[in-house]
Amino acid sequence: MAPPPPSVVIDARAISGITGSISIACWIIVFAPQIYENFIRKSAQGLSMTFVVLWLLGDIFNVIGAVMQGVLPTMIILAIYYTLADIVLLAQCLVYSKGLSALKASQGVDPIHLSPATPLNEHDNLLESVLSSDRDYFGSNDDMDTDTTGLGSDADLESFLDTDGISGNVGKMSSIYYNTLMVFLVVLAGVLGWWISDSRNDDTGDDPVLVFDTVAQIFGWLCAFLYLGSRVPQILLNYERKSCDGISFLFFLFACLGNLTYVVSILSIDTSYNYLLVNSSWLAGSLGTLFLDFTIFVQFFIYNESKDECSFSDDEYDNELYDSGN
Repeated sequence: MAPPPPSVVIDARAISGITGSISIACWIIVFAPQIYENFIRKSAQGLSMTFVVLWLLGDIFNVIGAVMQGVLPTMIILAIYYTLADIVLLAQCLVYSKGLSALKASQGVDPIHLSPATPLNEHDNLLESVLSSDRDYFGSNDDMDTDTTGLGSDADLESFLDTDGISGNVGKMSSIYYNTLMVFLVVLAGVLGWWISDSRNDDTGDDPVLVFDTVAQIFGWLCAFLYLGSRVPQILLNYERKSCDGISFLFFLFACLGNLTYVVSILSIDTSYNYLLVNSSWLAGSLGTLFLDFTIFVQFFIYNESKDECSFSDDEYDNELYDSGN
């Protein structure tokens, strides 16, 4: 008869193990949403190049510090994985930006026209050429007035084809369900990973004594400053663009969740002076980036709400024009 399975005791060590495993799961999947979104859009314009470069440098120092400190092999492998994922993001930024520049050059488009800081009304000839080409394609207003298709005018056609009010709400709900499902699956994977490793780990020995390594601490603080500095260019870029388009929400959500669970995993095991001193650089980097990632979350909600209000105002304006025309 098989022995009964060992009971699961939720103590400080278990909480540290669970949150640490969830943190690892978040950091494994964190880059996938952004890499996938860049690949689908064939563009990385939403990402700040400085943000990616600083993050890459931070991960490189993280690899060096992990090797010098002699941490677990799994942590070294994860640090190398982070570095490789950063390189993929940087390659996407370089390749897609080069492709966009080549496309602009081949089409004879002045890049200044595509700058959000340059309104189109300052270039009347460009706006006029676009409007004239639209007239040539759709015909004159007289032709549209005598249309016998039952739609009658441009306003009727736009009103008939306008489904933003429906598809927008459906898209928001599906996005919420999708993000919630992804977070649940990652958290579940972390908990299962801890349970499997804990059930196979029979080591009840004492934890090794932490030694303050000056060189490792230098690399740890370099990582912390680079991680903190990497968020600032992204926040400024979002502020200048008044948009978070091109940035994956899950990218920063998993980064935020990974940092939060990482901090909990450290503080739940010990809060002694020596323990906090040894882990101070990693705690500072995680807590600081957690605050800055929260700032990016606020930008997501503010700019998406502003975009929705703008879209709603445009719909109201179109309806007023249609009513006045009748």
